[in-house]
Amino acid sequence: MRKLIFSTFFILNIVLFYSKVSYSLDSNVKTIPSYEKNKISINIDNNSSSKPTKNIMSRGVSSEYIDLYGEKDGVVEVFNHSNKSIYLTEDDVHLMAQVVYAESKGEPYEGKVAVASVILNRVVNPKFPNTISGVIMQKNAFSCVKNGVINVEPDTDSYKAVKDAIKGADPSNNALFFYNPKSSTCSWMGQIEKKNKKSIGQHVFFQI
Repeated sequence: MRKLIFSTFFILNIVLFYSKVSYSLDSNVKTIPSYEKNKISINIDNNSSSKPTKNIMSRGVSSEYIDLYGEKDGVVEVFNHSNKSIYLTEDDVHLMAQVVYAESKGEPYEGKVAVASVILNRVVNPKFPNTISGVIMQKNAFSCVKNGVINVEPDTDSYKAVKDAIKGADPSNNALFFYNPKSSTCSWMGQIEKKNKKSIGQHVFFQI
């Protein structure tokens, strides 16, 4: 009889012990309510039209351009022309400055801006390539490309002249060509009838 009572007491203690442990574990488990789950969920809206346009818009690029091409194309300058707008990268600006330096070294600053303007005028003209690099690298377009003189590091004035031309300065009178009558090896430039001719320094700027 004593053994039966002892056994029963022992079993009850074990049951109570495990009941307390189970309760303790359950009390430490926190269930996240449905409204809390909504707070920590990540909602990705693929149809969202919001874009980080502040930097590129501050440079004058239209929102339509951003929609088409985005902001990761490296645009640093915009040349606005009556025909269209040209979006220039750092490479475009550098390449233009190389041409300006190589073609107009020793020329007055106005002549440097005029050389840069010729490049831009060609880009917006349907008879020429529609990119900066396309215009500059077009066969026989610039003597400095043909003879390799373009491979130079432009000076400050060359970069400044490019920037001024991009902003709209055009002392060339919308010229598409220029040459130095004293040193040019292109005979046709000396013979062809020229329109809107203007001399700046040693160069003659013109249309045909």
